[in-house]
Amino acid sequence: MHLNFGTMKAVKKILHIISSTRGAESLTLRLGNAIIDKIRENNPDAIVKELDLAKDPYPHLAQVNINAFFTPPEYRTPELDAAIKRSDEAIAELQQADIVVLGAPMYNFSITSSLKAYLDHIARAKITFSYTEKGSEGLLKNKKAYIAVGSAGVFDNEQMKHFDFVTPYLKHFLWFIGITDVKVFRVQGTAIPELQETALETALDNVAAHETITF
Repeated sequence: MHLNFGTMKAVKKILHIISSTRGAESLTLRLGNAIIDKIRENNPDAIVKELDLAKDPYPHLAQVNINAFFTPPEYRTPELDAAIKRSDEAIAELQQADIVVLGAPMYNFSITSSLKAYLDHIARAKITFSYTEKGSEGLLKNKKAYIAVGSAGVFDNEQMKHFDFVTPYLKHFLWFIGITDVKVFRVQGTAIPELQETALETALDNVAAHETITF
């Protein structure tokens, strides 16, 4: 199922991207939902659209996708039109969103392959970013993003932060496409005996205590 926010202008729109494979048992899903609940405290009419990459994955890029990206619309064949369709839909969803809530569990120190495939479909030159004489410029401006990171270990300390390839990658990618207002919340230590029982509760408390989750 592909998402469409429609033509409503006044109501704020949230795009909730889910990349866990665990369905309702996902801790990053629950953390993402808590972030959305917090947003709705000040924006009760906000519209939320979910994009579940486990249920509706994007294909990994093939040559036909790359060819479609770099072919002007008027020159695309039916095959290229089909190859670019989901990329266009994904970008339209992001363009319409005011805020992105991105659930990102750590799988083997990095993001899920489904999330990587999705990001590859939204990194489009002259649409979500451009290159100028001063370097790259993101084109999806005036948006906020909240990242819900989940990890079995604890990675927000000096000893382990160098092994976290989720958070810096996602923050840089969002910056690259123009989303520079980014806040990260973590549910971590889920495999550490002395932390696992309270990992989610601690993460939810951090969301509840945050005063600026708004548009």
